[in-house]
Amino acid sequence: MDVYYFYTFSTAGWMALQAAPLILSPTIIVAMLSPEVRDPSILEVYFSRSLGFSLITIGILAVLLTGSVPLSSRLTEAGGTTTDPSDPKAPYAVPTLMVTLVFHTTIAFYTYALWTQTGVTSFALGTTFSTLLAVIGGWVILFGSSSGRISRKTGADKRTSGFPFKNAEASKRSGKKAL
Repeated sequence: MDVYYFYTFSTAGWMALQAAPLILSPTIIVAMLSPEVRDPSILEVYFSRSLGFSLITIGILAVLLTGSVPLSSRLTEAGGTTTDPSDPKAPYAVPTLMVTLVFHTTIAFYTYALWTQTGVTSFALGTTFSTLLAVIGGWVILFGSSSGRISRKTGADKRTSGFPFKNAEASKRSGKKAL
């Protein structure tokens, strides 16, 4: 499985996993967070379920907007999804990846701060998973997008510089002499 797909579906899965207890049992969530055992208020139940539904919605949007699930019946020749802006299947792939990367990074910092303050193990698990997804998302943004410029003549990446060393192999292929 491609790292791009892994990140997209992992983001949706992690958000759905976080949303499930918020939707299914807001009473347990409030009881765990409250210092005294009590029934949750109507407002607490509303906010808990609204947050759960929001997390699921953001996860689904991340999958749809990155092009992991084709929204049109037209497929590319290779049959795969790219992050190329000209690809009609995924025009919002890179912006959606950036937003989810910021989300995972923010949640990782927040849960880390809560973990160091309280020492609760569930915050450590949240920090671990959010950090892992943030790192994978950063890798996808940096290296997984199809905005690389590979020269057809030499096969070298055009975005690289020859400073302070020359690329002798690319110069051999193009017929130029390396200094």
